[in-house]
Amino acid sequence: ARRQQRISRSQRTVSARAALDSYFQLSRTQEPTTGQVPHLEPSHVARGDREHSSDEIIEVSDSDSSTSEEEEGAAEAAAPLSPPAQEAPAAAGSGGFCPSVCLAVDIYAERFVSSRTPLKKPDPSAPVALQDEEEGDTCAICFEQWTNAGDHRLSALRCGHLFGYTCIERWLKGQAGKCPQCNKKAKRSDIVVLYARTLKALDTSEQERMKSSLEKEQMLRRQAELESAQSRLQLQVLTDECSKLRKQVQELKALVAQHNVSASQQPGSSCTCLPGSLPSSQSQRKYHLEKVFVVSQAGNCRVMAYCDALSCLVVSQPSPQSTFIPGCGVKMMSVANMKSSQYIAIHSKQIRGLAFGRRADGLLLSAALDNTLKLTSLATNTVVQTYNTGRPVWSCCWCLDDTNYVYAGLVNGSIMIYDLRDTNSHVQELVPQKSRCPMVSLSYLPRMASASLPYGGILAGSLEGACFWEQKSGNSYRPHHLPLEPGGCIDIQTEISTRHCLATYRPSKNNPCVRCVMMELTCSPLTEASEDVVCSSNPVQTFSAGPTCKLLTKNAIFQSPEEDGSVFVCAGDEASNSALLWDAGSGSLLQKLQAALPVLDICPLEVNQTHLLATLTEKMVKLYKWQ
Repeated sequence: ARRQQRISRSQRTVSARAALDSYFQLSRTQEPTTGQVPHLEPSHVARGDREHSSDEIIEVSDSDSSTSEEEEGAAEAAAPLSPPAQEAPAAAGSGGFCPSVCLAVDIYAERFVSSRTPLKKPDPSAPVALQDEEEGDTCAICFEQWTNAGDHRLSALRCGHLFGYTCIERWLKGQAGKCPQCNKKAKRSDIVVLYARTLKALDTSEQERMKSSLEKEQMLRRQAELESAQSRLQLQVLTDECSKLRKQVQELKALVAQHNVSASQQPGSSCTCLPGSLPSSQSQRKYHLEKVFVVSQAGNCRVMAYCDALSCLVVSQPSPQSTFIPGCGVKMMSVANMKSSQYIAIHSKQIRGLAFGRRADGLLLSAALDNTLKLTSLATNTVVQTYNTGRPVWSCCWCLDDTNYVYAGLVNGSIMIYDLRDTNSHVQELVPQKSRCPMVSLSYLPRMASASLPYGGILAGSLEGACFWEQKSGNSYRPHHLPLEPGGCIDIQTEISTRHCLATYRPSKNNPCVRCVMMELTCSPLTEASEDVVCSSNPVQTFSAGPTCKLLTKNAIFQSPEEDGSVFVCAGDEASNSALLWDAGSGSLLQKLQAALPVLDICPLEVNQTHLLATLTEKMVKLYKWQ
């Protein structure tokens, strides 16, 4: 009877094993053969559990070839889980069980019996989101909820799949080291315990899509703004060109009308002049050498300026007694009696700019590399005012509309404006719009009734180009960039009466010689109904010199001594150590004034109705007389 009881228990164990296999469909390697496996309801398993008061766990052998003795031992060690064998029909298929199926049955049986809670079928009426949350909280091996503490706590593999710790640990022990869900290789050391009470994945796909759409819209908006700015710029350029062409048409119409009138009065003679061109000089007189002044035997003379009120020419030079009086200053020379005067010490470093205004007291404005701008009285030979600019000063000029203002061009391209009534610091700074190159030249154009440019302002020349700062009301300035050739500009000089300027360029690959380009300064209204104007420059004549340019020389453009309306251009030529004189109207070379060294500065002047021309080298000054 005892042996029959053991056999009965063994049969019940085998039938429960077949029922669990058919219920969870755990066979992953083999498909069921013929016949249908009876379905084991959860209530049936729960009822079988209630019939036995023992809490023992069913142990199922991993092999079908176990002996009857092992089955008897298993039956004695475990309490029966299901009803008698006659209540559960036998499985129709007789196929073998794989180790993975047996291990899953073991794990589920242990978890099921220990929990004492019957399985529940998912409610089909429950919301889909709720079922998804429940699926995200259960272990994929035992289908039980994982915990945040204990043996069945939340764990993960390197592939990212989540399981209960005891389930995945046993799974990896009995398997060939693979994840139950993705079959990727895994081992026990890959198990990572996750410390999280709840695990929920936030759906940010809509947010990412909206972010992508926002970035796309912002990119399209920036592109549209760029196209709009380019269109506005093109419109402004076309408007300027249209205004310029309209003005030229009006001038040509006036010339044609004038030609018709003159032709009707004098059919045999007519002479027209294109806009911007100048009449040619018909004089046969020339410049002749009058006087030579030796300024410094050591050299290093740089610039000079002429004071009309005192008939005095000043030249910068280093101190003749550098041991006792170091630094640099100016030497005065009287043009009336052709005698040189004393030396005045002014700066501690090299002087780069000298200028006289329209004041009767003869104040000399000087700019130097010692970061100062100074005013010197030639009546007392003393410095009366010093302004600290903070940077080396390369050029300076006076305001010809208001003698209380002076300008200083700095090494960084800025223009400092000083008021002589304010002795502390500058009153305004004009910051360069483009490059920050040294300001090599400054010239002030006063307001005058000129058809081409009636406005006053500062013409600033740097090593990269030129800019005309139009002076508005209230001491405000508006910049107008002149269309000069990019790079190579070393000097810009102006002729006030005719509104012409002279730009000097270094030799380049395209132009192997030094070039002096004379341009006419013009202005045109920005729009037909606007008061604002656009200032520009039109090339009129080009003069070529030698192929050498190693120094920053200063040239000159001035009216002819004949006072016939013609304009002369004089520039230094380093290749021949001379000064070349051209007629701006015809472009012809009038004279070549020879010098022993390269000409650094040129200054036209007039004293007692006598026209003179001064040329400066690093050691001496030569005065030429027009006769």
